[in-house]
Amino acid sequence: MKAVVIYATGGPEQLTVAEIADPVAGPGEVLLDVAYAGCNWADTQVRMGIYPHAMTYPMVLGFEVSGTVANLGPGVSGIEVGTRVAAFPEKGGAYAEKCVAPAAGLMRLPDSVPLDVGAAFPIQALTAYHMLFTVFGLERRDTVLVNAIGGGVGLACTQLAAHAGARVIGTTGTPGKEKRALAYGAERVVVTSQEDFERAVLDFSGGKGVDLAIDSYGATMLDRTFNVVRKLGHVISIGEAEGQPFKNIRERILPRSQTFTRLHLGHVEQGSSEWQAGIAHVLKGITEGWLKVPIEGIFPLSTAADMHRRLEGRHVAGKLLLQV
Repeated sequence: MKAVVIYATGGPEQLTVAEIADPVAGPGEVLLDVAYAGCNWADTQVRMGIYPHAMTYPMVLGFEVSGTVANLGPGVSGIEVGTRVAAFPEKGGAYAEKCVAPAAGLMRLPDSVPLDVGAAFPIQALTAYHMLFTVFGLERRDTVLVNAIGGGVGLACTQLAAHAGARVIGTTGTPGKEKRALAYGAERVVVTSQEDFERAVLDFSGGKGVDLAIDSYGATMLDRTFNVVRKLGHVISIGEAEGQPFKNIRERILPRSQTFTRLHLGHVEQGSSEWQAGIAHVLKGITEGWLKVPIEGIFPLSTAADMHRRLEGRHVAGKLLLQV
């Protein structure tokens, strides 16, 4: 089969289209005929060798996939060959014509959800759901700060939080990326190149700070975010787009008795009640139309490097997909 392989870490040029052996579904796994693979910031980190979770190279990239079930591994039942599904193959493999995924985590796609949307929602929408509801326990009228609100996770957080009755304020470093977030329910978006986000967030929260802050920047931005979270409030980190966080978390949470989580979607056990609740909630939102999954671009398998360059340009307010 054709696949996008990383033989050595580095820039987008390290994404090599190669002919490799088809994967084989093991116990508890299924083999998928891939339709689309989602592109995420984590993909660029793995490619560069800076992903915070261990990976073994060479490897086939891609942690988000839609397609049809092609074969069942030993011990798998309750799913038929030909079923349309989405999946989260935590060890990668989605940038390929065929991919193996855990059967327990499969997401059956309703007829109304096309395969491109099926590859666009799993990581970003489920990460947003589990931050808001599994980790934090979001309630109506909570205030939420979403850094990088114009990205895929940020837009999913905005819609899920607003639908639950929370108030959302966000930040973006790129003028223009605030438009979709405002259309999706954010009350305020701070363009950090034009105004001070700390002052804006404190004004928005009446001076006390937000209940929950979600950050994917790391570095200086994460450090400053603790200043705008209320006493007993919570900070969730999901990325390091601007660099590694400062090693001062204890000192940052002490002044206001805040709590801190570094979330990885892979730590939500696939097939668990929490996992299933997230899938049900997100798919309900998509089918009912209040959770939108904007797709900004679709790239052929042979142009995976171009897809990464587009994502790293920081002007994408939605999802990029690899079409297989």
